[in-house]
Amino acid sequence: MSRIPLRTRLTLVFAGAMALVLAATGFVLYNRLGSSLDHAIEQGLRARAADVAALVQQADSGLRDYRPASPGAGSGFAQVLDGRGRVFDQTSGLGRDRLLGIQQLRSARDGNVLVSRATEQGEAVRLLAVPVTAQGQRLVVVVGASLGPRDQALADLRQELLLGGPVALLFASLIGYLVAAAALRPVERMRARADAISASDLSERLPVPPARDEIASLGETLNELLGRIETARKRERTFVADASHELRTPLALVRAEVELALEHPQSNVTLQAALRSVGEEADRLSQLAEDLLLLARLDEGVLPLRVEEVELDAVVDGMTTRFERRAREAGRHIEADVSGLLVGVDRPRLEQALANLIENALRHGSGTICVTVAERGERAEIHVTDEGNGFPDGFAARAFERFSRADDARSGPGAGLGLAIVRMVAEAHGGEAGAANQNEGGADVWLSIPHAQAAAPRRTGRGLDRRSRGQSCMHRS
Repeated sequence: MSRIPLRTRLTLVFAGAMALVLAATGFVLYNRLGSSLDHAIEQGLRARAADVAALVQQADSGLRDYRPASPGAGSGFAQVLDGRGRVFDQTSGLGRDRLLGIQQLRSARDGNVLVSRATEQGEAVRLLAVPVTAQGQRLVVVVGASLGPRDQALADLRQELLLGGPVALLFASLIGYLVAAAALRPVERMRARADAISASDLSERLPVPPARDEIASLGETLNELLGRIETARKRERTFVADASHELRTPLALVRAEVELALEHPQSNVTLQAALRSVGEEADRLSQLAEDLLLLARLDEGVLPLRVEEVELDAVVDGMTTRFERRAREAGRHIEADVSGLLVGVDRPRLEQALANLIENALRHGSGTICVTVAERGERAEIHVTDEGNGFPDGFAARAFERFSRADDARSGPGAGLGLAIVRMVAEAHGGEAGAANQNEGGADVWLSIPHAQAAAPRRTGRGLDRRSRGQSCMHRS
């Protein structure tokens, strides 16, 4: 059954339902006609029995000259039986035998008796026996009518139903097939268009019928699915292209350094410099591979989080201490302002996200870098600001996209994955990330983590110098 085409299955179901409807309709019609004919015959018999009883009571004429007064009762007949069951009188054409049997006659003496079907001279008849007192004795009047016209009418109807029913069923099935084909035609058009869409070009869409029905909703849903697949495919291609580009640059540098060191004799100092350069590029490749692996895990939703209660002050102090030497070498400062908050996070992932924020400020910003922790309702926010030129126009909205870098930063180090990882780590904790330019200049990049709790206020900075600089951070943010 499952291999039969859908339109054929719908037609078969429709035909089965129509067959049941036609059969039920024919059955009801046949029985209603039979009941109507039986009722008409019984009414005629009662009227005729009343006429015959009145005629017998008058006793001025016999039944041989009796003619029914009821219309359509010309085929009727009557018979009068005495108490012993002998024929007292009858209409012409009847034989010498009485119409009722002994048991029926006994019952007729006590009340009316209707014999639904009997046989008289080879013909099916219906009899009605009525007791009557006339001429000083107890008589039984029996009237009858032929069932031939009734049976013939039912036979004609039965034949018409048996001949016309299959024709009507065939006609209805044909209409059902055409209706099913018309209803499934939009689905066939969508199937043909979907079959024509290739994996290399997902910009085409399925035709949607103008009617606002279930098929139109299906087409719109499938088109939305195609749009998501196209967007994911474009992101995948962009991801592969950007990853290839980012991998090609350090690999080319490593290869050039190695070839240069092998082709030309060099001093130990020069060779050490070449090896140091190779090591830096290897670190860059390793970091890029780790970032790509992390993003892949985040996309699959399988990034494991080992959540523990963490003091944000300790995390911020640790990160500012880690980058303090690099900031001094670049002639810059890192300041921190903390607020004694406790959060439930995966500390290594949070440290990775904060390190990316500070790294981004060191590479692309200028001036003092401020790391600020603030409580916003049930969220703890970590802001990293600098005093540089900020984001180019329109770039802040896509700063967290993978491999997204401003035009003036494309020639520098970095693969454009740092902020993307920040956002993914924040979202994995149920938070979010954002970026904007400050009114007084510089960029403000932040992440938030929900369900923060306030701990006992304390400063984790290193002495008065750290606290005073923290106050200037608060003033700028």
